[in-house]
Amino acid sequence: MPTQYRTCLIGCGRMGATIDDEIRDRPDSYLWIPYSHAAACVACDRIEFVAVSDVVAEKAEAIRQRYDVPRCYTDYREMIEREAPDIVCIATRPATHAEMTVFAAEHGVRGIYCEKPLCCSMDEADVMVEAVERHGVKFNYGTQRRYMPQYQKMRELIEAGELGNIQCVIAQYGTSAALWGLTHTSDMLMYLAGDPEVTFVQGTILCRDEDWDGNRLNIDPGVACGYIRFANGVHGYSTAGTGSEFEVSGTKGKLRTLNNGAMCQFRKVTETARILEEVPFPEVPRESGTVRGIEDIAEALDTGCETQGPIELARRSQEILMGIIESHRLGGIRVSLPMENRSLIVGRSDW
Repeated sequence: MPTQYRTCLIGCGRMGATIDDEIRDRPDSYLWIPYSHAAACVACDRIEFVAVSDVVAEKAEAIRQRYDVPRCYTDYREMIEREAPDIVCIATRPATHAEMTVFAAEHGVRGIYCEKPLCCSMDEADVMVEAVERHGVKFNYGTQRRYMPQYQKMRELIEAGELGNIQCVIAQYGTSAALWGLTHTSDMLMYLAGDPEVTFVQGTILCRDEDWDGNRLNIDPGVACGYIRFANGVHGYSTAGTGSEFEVSGTKGKLRTLNNGAMCQFRKVTETARILEEVPFPEVPRESGTVRGIEDIAEALDTGCETQGPIELARRSQEILMGIIESHRLGGIRVSLPMENRSLIVGRSDW
């Protein structure tokens, strides 16, 4: 029997434990459930779910009972020190992610599954990367599409040359909120482009002058448009169009997800110039991205290999968004990455 890893959850709120209730009756729920960290831990046979924590004692106890977890805590530090978990799932508000990641890494935790957004500044992201890499922690980021079979099949087709030379990747995810929602956009654009380095970004956000307090933006702004110049030459675009859809365009064809990933359209160039013909997209299983992200950490602990969403890539996708915000702050200019202004803070007051 495969090794089971002792796992604890920090944060018993929406993404930590209850989002499944919101989406259970949606027609596309089969794509996501089990969705929350807690539900995924219960569903994953690689996990021994030993404890949960939340600063609200009643919430921690309610989630302990709901998921039949042995123990609950109000102090995550006490939980980690007493339970000595192999894996910790972090599902709190983003302002606490850096301190929790560092504490977990420094106190023997071997794997971390961290909800997005990663943090509130690139200074925080740098601290997280340093701690995770110094202690050899296996890390995955809560951008679930990266771990889902359909998106992985898209990348497999891209890498096999089925689309020819990739020209651009495009997201229609709406203006949303940069860190709360468009973390999915930046990560998926990066993933479909092949996870390359980023040369520069440029963009426009939705905010007012009074939302700024020096080098801090006190809202999580919408992004009206964002451009990413990947080091491998691929162009990336975040658009205001809604639909949670992603497109990859190459010299030999296009791939496009439809209806928030319910299906994928695959078109290939024919002998007639500029005419694309639809071909079947390969069948893939429908599996929870949250479960697969946690399973991937377990497999990385088994083998010593890297995870599919490591801390360095999480920092890069975060920096894409922070760079777009910085571009707007500086009047819409290009912002080279790594960005210089690493102390820029973005986040609402309740983070």
